[in-house]
Amino acid sequence: MARLEKTDKRTHYCGELRLSDAGKAVCLMGWVQRARDLGGLIFIDLRDRTGLVQLAFDDTTDRAVFDEAFKTRSEYVVVAKGTVRARSSVNKQIPTGEIEIAVTEYKILSAAETTPFEIND
Repeated sequence: MARLEKTDKRTHYCGELRLSDAGKAVCLMGWVQRARDLGGLIFIDLRDRTGLVQLAFDDTTDRAVFDEAFKTRSEYVVVAKGTVRARSSVNKQIPTGEIEIAVTEYKILSAAETTPFEIND
């Protein structure tokens, strides 16, 4: 597990980011709602008290960061730094569905055992 460093300062909450924030560098912290591995792409839904945002890892992501994302499971506590960008496929079911975070730094702060049920609001 990584340690929370003094430079790991939350800049925004997950649920407050919008398309108007595209291009901004952000630092987010929260719980992993769901992780999806699509081979060369990994998507992680990050949750905090305000909502969800999608983290994106692709072939432009640093290999060490990509490998750390690959190890991530539901309910892990993580910190992610990256840039807000417009999503190629909009999810109209969530307020942050027009954007995703192109992750440049990623740390698992606390792992969690797999829960016997899905945690949802």
